[in-house]
Amino acid sequence: MRIAILALQGAFVEHERMLQSLGADTFEIRNIEDWQQQKDGLVIPGGESTTMTKLLNDLQLMEPIREAIKGGLPVFGTCAGLIELAKLEHGEPTNRVSTMDIEVYRNAYGRQLGSFQTTASFKGIEKEVSMTFIRAPFINKVYGSAEVLAIVDGHIVAARQEKQLVTAFHPELGDDTAVHQYFIDMI
Repeated sequence: MRIAILALQGAFVEHERMLQSLGADTFEIRNIEDWQQQKDGLVIPGGESTTMTKLLNDLQLMEPIREAIKGGLPVFGTCAGLIELAKLEHGEPTNRVSTMDIEVYRNAYGRQLGSFQTTASFKGIEKEVSMTFIRAPFINKVYGSAEVLAIVDGHIVAARQEKQLVTAFHPELGDDTAVHQYFIDMI
């Protein structure tokens, strides 16, 4: 299994380490040539979503990524990756990858100082999952075929739609491999 990791910014190295510890082969996407490699899945990590969107457009990666996901490529978006995949932000269509039937509320947990850790149940994982939130978004609503996977303090923090998985938290920043294993199992 070969998983591409968008390596424009954010905690992409931590995703690589987590996936490799589970036996997956990974490689980084930094340009359109990297994108052309064979892949079984894609991770869009956290970072700053406005910058990420600009870079995806400038590097001519936006359309190929969008089309691959629409064509069934499994994708896992964390934090800014969740924002990239959401079709709506505050009820308005987005100009991002926009492939998932979710509405996002950006920076919902405030500034960097509002970061926190917790554990919560996650549908499809038999134990509580460790969750690290850093200036995280949350999902206002899911619609279409999207489903809620986890809720923290009344807010949706993980969802799935077919082969798309998103988390508002950063599972790559801890030792708990359960969410990454869930993604591998999706593939």
